[in-house]
Amino acid sequence: MTAERLQKVLARAGLGSRREIEGWIRAGRILINGVVAELGAQLSGGESVTLDGKPLTISAPETLRVIAYHKPVGELCTRHDAEGRPTVFDQLPRLAQGRWISVGRLDINTQGLLLVTNNGELAHRLMHPSRQIEREYAVRVLGNIGEAILDRLTQGVELEDGLARFESIRSAGGDGANHWFHVTLREGRNRIVRRLWDSQGVTV
Repeated sequence: MTAERLQKVLARAGLGSRREIEGWIRAGRILINGVVAELGAQLSGGESVTLDGKPLTISAPETLRVIAYHKPVGELCTRHDAEGRPTVFDQLPRLAQGRWISVGRLDINTQGLLLVTNNGELAHRLMHPSRQIEREYAVRVLGNIGEAILDRLTQGVELEDGLARFESIRSAGGDGANHWFHVTLREGRNRIVRRLWDSQGVTV
């Protein structure tokens, strides 16, 4: 086996997303042959790898699996919730090897299509901004939305974690004070759709 980065090998084995695994490495939770792993560590095959003292099986799953899941309002995209609220992972079939990894997240108040896979490398590729994969959301907002607001949202707004914008905004009708828009993005930052509208004083 050619040497590969630790997080890539573990992600391909379905043990987590690359970002999640990098967090484990930073926290000192992973050991390679009894030594705390560092970012940049590589595996060439045959190493003993543990997470929190438990040995990891790092062979890739025999079958790559992907599920298109309709997430309802009220479910979380986290694996475990301290308050005992339902999560999307509670609804998925059990895997004999590895675990399900969500491709991005939808917040508790959002419903819609969520992809989950047993291959963390695939999840990483689908989520990484360099892949420019488009995401579309239907958003209901309150109030009168003028052209100036729509222009700012497509040209770019400075948020606390950097510049963000919608690739496109399309009116989708509505009644009274409520109006629907279809918006597209090429990134999946936390709550970015709501935060973009919030930046303009608009309630989603």
